[in-house]
Amino acid sequence: MGEGDDEPGFVELEFIAIPDNEMTSRATEFYKMMDKRRTSRHFSDRKVPRDLIELAIKTASTAPSGAHLQPWTFVAISDQDLKIRIREAAEIEEKRFYDDRIPEAWSEVIRPLGTDFVKEHITDAPWLVVLFRHTQRRRANGENGPTYYSQESCGISAGLFIASVHNMGLTTLTHTPSPMGFLGKILERPDYEQAMLLMPVGFPKEGALVPNLSRKELSEVSVFLGFD
Repeated sequence: MGEGDDEPGFVELEFIAIPDNEMTSRATEFYKMMDKRRTSRHFSDRKVPRDLIELAIKTASTAPSGAHLQPWTFVAISDQDLKIRIREAAEIEEKRFYDDRIPEAWSEVIRPLGTDFVKEHITDAPWLVVLFRHTQRRRANGENGPTYYSQESCGISAGLFIASVHNMGLTTLTHTPSPMGFLGKILERPDYEQAMLLMPVGFPKEGALVPNLSRKELSEVSVFLGFD
């Protein structure tokens, strides 16, 4: 135990040992499910109950975070007029980016994906979830204080949100319009919150197509040191 672990405010870890064979089975099944995850830009207008979005956000909020500050706000939008406003603003920024600001090195790698400034997914999907990162925190006295590792914390939280969405049988897309300051203005978020990801969530449209891609092999994304 670390120093202070026996002080008030600590509880015993709830841990249930799982047999080795079941651990392997669980890990394999989860990997197979996530290996089928694909990012879709084509969404059905089929309704998605609010409680599913709530559960995805609650799952995302189980992510570890620096000093347990949970420096994120998930803004979930189902209002169509608001989604239209966001799409219009996003397409203005995206058109400027694709026309004038995109580096050739970036253009080279996204060209096979067929993306452009038109963002139908923002208005097609039944839900639009915007992840805001807290650059500061509000203290009990009303003053602002620092957050710690907020970028990393929000990245982990976003990953759990995506996994939760896929696990429940939905799909999402990680969209990062550049720049994203318009999202804070439209959604009236405080200055210390910065938009990090815009994620449409819903069912894929019937017949939706995705790029024919393959993932890197384990040997390309990992290094194991030791001889266990």
